[in-house]
Amino acid sequence: MAKKVTVVGAGFYGSTTALRLAEYNIFDEVVLTDIVEGKPEGLALDMNQSRSIEGFETKITGATTTAEGAGYEKTANSDVVVITAGLPRKPGMSRMDLIGVNAGIVRGVAENIAKHSPNAVIIVVSNPLDEMTALAQLATNFPKNRVMGQAGMLDTARFTNFVAEKLGVEVGSVKTLTLGSHGDTMVPVPSRCTVNGDPLSEKLSQTEIDELVDRTRNGGAEVVALLKTGSAYYAPSAAAARMAKAVIEDSGAVMPVCAWVDGEYGISGVYLGVEAEIGKSGIRKVVESKLTDGEVASLKAAAEAVRAKQADVKDM
Repeated sequence: MAKKVTVVGAGFYGSTTALRLAEYNIFDEVVLTDIVEGKPEGLALDMNQSRSIEGFETKITGATTTAEGAGYEKTANSDVVVITAGLPRKPGMSRMDLIGVNAGIVRGVAENIAKHSPNAVIIVVSNPLDEMTALAQLATNFPKNRVMGQAGMLDTARFTNFVAEKLGVEVGSVKTLTLGSHGDTMVPVPSRCTVNGDPLSEKLSQTEIDELVDRTRNGGAEVVALLKTGSAYYAPSAAAARMAKAVIEDSGAVMPVCAWVDGEYGISGVYLGVEAEIGKSGIRKVVESKLTDGEVASLKAAAEAVRAKQADVKDM
């Protein structure tokens, strides 16, 4: 059976994600959509011409879409849909500053995806992430396990990179973990952070760890401030693509993602950054690992911080 993935939004984030997915050479077709007429078709043409050089057979299809739903027929029967559509941050903006405008965009996209790919697994990357993930589930009315957000994968990657740079070691020797929200209430998990198997606390002082955590929490804003226009897309697209890969391969990989929490850690009824096992059904299960009392308390605080905002999006 043909394997198909759609990436909604052909900006830097979406187009980079589409190319990463195509280069995996595990999908039969990658569909890239955008509301800018001709842009997704042009990008798809360019990407297809790289196939013989990079050695992949995946076909990339571009599709111009409209808010009214025209063009979405090319996305029909997608196994996975990655939603990147929405405005990026500008310097000085928080993720929450985008909620009003991006809510309308994400709702429209989600409704059209539900119409044409009713069995898809959705991966949301539009900001503010936790709220847009909740909105996508409401708009599609999909089972909650089939809608997830890309958050912890990116934050954890940033944390890992900062630790490796600080210590001058290979990134492969560093293991970190962040949970909670994709934003101010991100929850680092020091008890799960190691360097060559040794606890991070043996390599860095608490002050140094706190500084790296703070830099991770503001990782997106740091990139935005340097770029002046646009926001991060290389690391975020790598994270989203790996999630889609885990779905299509039904791998059961455990990843930190934004998933529906229903009782784990004593938290219920909210989309939150947790570790989850990912397969063809989306979230197979939330993995409730051992955390310290302080880390659990921080995770519960993060849940309450995003709960009210997620409740608000149902009317957006």
